[in-house]
Amino acid sequence: MRLPVQPPIAPMLAKAVARPPAQDGTLYYEPKWDGFRCIVFRDGDEVHLGSRNERPFTRYFPEVVAAVRAELPPRCVVDGEIVVRSGPVLDFDALQQRIHPAASRVALLAERTPASFIAFDLLAIGDENLMGAPFSARRARLEQAAARAGASVLLTPVTRDERVAAEWFDLFEGAGLDGLVVKPGGLPYLPGKRVMLKVKHERTADCVVAGYREHASGPVVGSLLLGLYGGDGRLHHVGVASAFPMRQREELVARLAPYRTELSGHPWAGEAGATGQRVPGGVSRWTGKKDMSFIPLRPELVAEVAYDHMEGDRFRHTARFRRWRPDRDPASCTYAQLERPVAYDLDDILAR
Repeated sequence: MRLPVQPPIAPMLAKAVARPPAQDGTLYYEPKWDGFRCIVFRDGDEVHLGSRNERPFTRYFPEVVAAVRAELPPRCVVDGEIVVRSGPVLDFDALQQRIHPAASRVALLAERTPASFIAFDLLAIGDENLMGAPFSARRARLEQAAARAGASVLLTPVTRDERVAAEWFDLFEGAGLDGLVVKPGGLPYLPGKRVMLKVKHERTADCVVAGYREHASGPVVGSLLLGLYGGDGRLHHVGVASAFPMRQREELVARLAPYRTELSGHPWAGEAGATGQRVPGGVSRWTGKKDMSFIPLRPELVAEVAYDHMEGDRFRHTARFRRWRPDRDPASCTYAQLERPVAYDLDDILAR
């Protein structure tokens, strides 16, 4: 490639804030897409899809490569997100399945669950490097560059009205998006720097703590394994809570010791995925050879945790421990307590 910006490039990142900042005359508000961050490099027919960890996505998304050739300018570098949709909503589970080592499987999934590219920044066009230009100028140039975009390369909506952004924050979650990204108009593109802002939904749930994994540093608690009871009466593993200070990890060992039990007879004694019950311990291409074993606990403890949103029947991201709930009956910790966003259609978002 002979572009003014060469791969690999670490994408510019965002730091979390509790609420959207008020408009100060410079801010741009965008929906936060839930997919794989990707920087597209195109030089004629040569296309490179760079990932957040700077390893290429190119072989996994041949349909995105074809769309870039058809719908983006001949020489450009565009920052965005690869997403997969299921009907009117995003489907992150289906997106994860696209990372597969077998070429035949990659080709099959490209047909069955085709991905799209959502563009939200322009780093270069032709021989011009735009990384030092303010975001306001890059956005204007991106809108021009995306003039040929079609069904597979799409331009993210943007607003400068904080009231509209607040409406998007509430509505768009129903289509699988997970918040807002806020960008100062004068911001240059700074690879790897957390200089944008992101606002994500946060809710709480009371979960059964039915096990824990030890920390990599030694025999202290690394993460609590969380469960919710389904309509079938079974305890389903919905995620983990972690990020405890080391002192608290040590204290948790003593607190949990009276509840330790054998896996035999435990609600999660079955093989992962064998009966439709979600249990911990499954190995995937994401966990690799990582030890996924856990120390089982009698399902008698309840913890309140904060989470952003659900992906199917599990927490999309690691939950945050808030407090113990000795007043809650573990049997009352069911999926019914979870708030579900009002459904919203991706097409309505992209039409903006």
